[in-house]
Amino acid sequence: MTEKLPIRCGWHGEDPEYVRYHDEEWGVPEWDSRVLWEKLVLDGFQAGLSWITILRKRDNFREAFQGFNPEVIANWGEEDVQRLLKNEGIIRHRGKIEATITNAQAYLKIEAAEGFSDYCWNFVGGAPLQNSWGSLADVPPQTALSQKFSKNLKERGFKFCGPTIVYAWMEACGLANDHLTTCFRHEELRAK
Repeated sequence: MTEKLPIRCGWHGEDPEYVRYHDEEWGVPEWDSRVLWEKLVLDGFQAGLSWITILRKRDNFREAFQGFNPEVIANWGEEDVQRLLKNEGIIRHRGKIEATITNAQAYLKIEAAEGFSDYCWNFVGGAPLQNSWGSLADVPPQTALSQKFSKNLKERGFKFCGPTIVYAWMEACGLANDHLTTCFRHEELRAK
C-alpha cells in the first residue's frame, strides 16, 4: 500500500530543505524578540531574491553576523561592512548590510522600551491572524496591516522593511497563519 503524502501549500516545490522549512518552521508563532529580529533582517536580505537562496545561506549569515546579536551589530562600522562585503557565504549588498546595523540600533530601542516581541505581536492583537486561503493565488503579497506595520518600523528607524517584506515575515513568524486551508499545517497551527 502506498503511503499517503500530506497535502502542503505548494510554494516550496520539491527541494527537501524547503519542504522541511515549510513543515517545521514557516508559520510557527515566534515569540522570541531576537529571533523575530533575525528573521526580519533575513527577509530584508531576501528582497529581490527567492527565499530558498536565503535559507541555504542562513547558517553563513548567522556566522557572519555573530549569531544576529543586535548588541554587537549595533556598534559595527565601515570596517565590518567591508568585511561582510567580502564574505561570499552571504548576500553581499552594501545597503542591506548597512540596514542590518541600523536595524540593530532600532531594535535595541524598541526592546528597551517595550520588548520587540510585544511590539510585534501587538500589531495582531497578541495572537496569530487566522486566514483561510484556498489557493496560493488568494494570498496577498501585502495587506493594510503590513503597510501600517512597515510604516511604523520605518518611523522607528528600520530599513528594508517594506509592506511586502513585512507581510512575508509575518507569515514566516506565525503572526499570520497563511498556510492554505488544504495544507496539513493550517489546522495544526490554528490549534496552537
